[in-house]
Amino acid sequence: MTTESGTAPAGFLAQRMERLVVPATIAMAQRARTLRAKGEKVLSLALGEPDFATPPAVIEAAHRAALEGQTKYPPVDGTPALKAAIARKFARENALDYTPAEIMVSNGGKQVIFNAFMATVQPGDEVVIPRPYWVSYPLIVQMFGGTPVYADCHEADDFRLTAAALEAAITPRTKWLVLNFPNNPTGGTMGQADLEAVAGVLRRHPHVHVLSDEIYEHLLYDGLRHVSLAAVAPDLRHRILTLNGVSKAYAMTGWRVGYVGGPVALIRAMTAIQGSATSGICSIAQAAAALDGPADIIAAMCAAYARRREMVVSTLRTIPGLTCAMPHGAFYAYPGIAGCMGRVSAGGHRLRTDEDFAIALLMEQKVAVVHGSAFGQGPYLRLSYATGDDVLKEACTRLARFVEGLH
Repeated sequence: MTTESGTAPAGFLAQRMERLVVPATIAMAQRARTLRAKGEKVLSLALGEPDFATPPAVIEAAHRAALEGQTKYPPVDGTPALKAAIARKFARENALDYTPAEIMVSNGGKQVIFNAFMATVQPGDEVVIPRPYWVSYPLIVQMFGGTPVYADCHEADDFRLTAAALEAAITPRTKWLVLNFPNNPTGGTMGQADLEAVAGVLRRHPHVHVLSDEIYEHLLYDGLRHVSLAAVAPDLRHRILTLNGVSKAYAMTGWRVGYVGGPVALIRAMTAIQGSATSGICSIAQAAAALDGPADIIAAMCAAYARRREMVVSTLRTIPGLTCAMPHGAFYAYPGIAGCMGRVSAGGHRLRTDEDFAIALLMEQKVAVVHGSAFGQGPYLRLSYATGDDVLKEACTRLARFVEGLH
């Protein structure tokens, strides 16, 4: 129901809608699309989406499944075949032993988070989120009346979560800790020793559960290898949800296949929620999920990202006023722009905030990035290097030109 002006009448929309805002990543991408529709040649580094095509073997598997008649309603928690493949994946790559009853499949990783928090978060509950953070974590927490509490991660620490920062953020009201390493937006990672320190804090606070979002686990550089918290601290396994999906590693963002392993009672509750919301996810997408596929597909993409990372970071570090920690995972760079604040662009925009910087960069040089304050920590920018080399080189050239024009 709307009024003639297109707005909802007073009191019609639920109060939770007041807490729900458009994520900055989506808003900036929309700005870029609007300019493109006007004929502008915009280079977008705003969205975290692989520029690679979905592997042919995945598409062939989907086609085969459709021809074989796998087009009916699937089980709410995932097909037995995919759940078995997920169990094999967890065992093979993460040293985790999950049974089918401890696994569910959702419409992307975001629905896993939504299901988990809807099943558990109530008004007054707190969720500790390392900052900078992916924009959806606090939005979903707030949707259910919870309170995000932030544990700051710093550039000097390569944006790792320290045990001291986590300890300071936990209170008797803390219900969840969200871990997202390799991290969006910073590319920060946490190794074995870092996770052991986190586990030590969690053992002192048995009321805290963990959502470990490992969607970028395969995108690591410099010889690093991913480790899962539930494998580092098996005694805490009953308090941990291990989230993953096929979007990033297999270039399958549009296929919407996320999955999670965790305690049976919580998986059962999350499945009940999903059954009343979307039911099971696309049967053909489940048949196509590439968890048993050849690892060389991932290796080839990762090698390209590693090359792009070196090019982008080395260029950013030559631009006066910018700093940039070397990201060891994911496909984002997170340059600091404190040296540019308070100045005026060639086009007359005063840069009071990193959002001012991002908007002026888009308007004047037609490069779309996301301001760091949208992820909870500014003044920074998030640049995705999951795009072609030529686009990245030109975007960095335009960014340097923009900074050179500041006065």
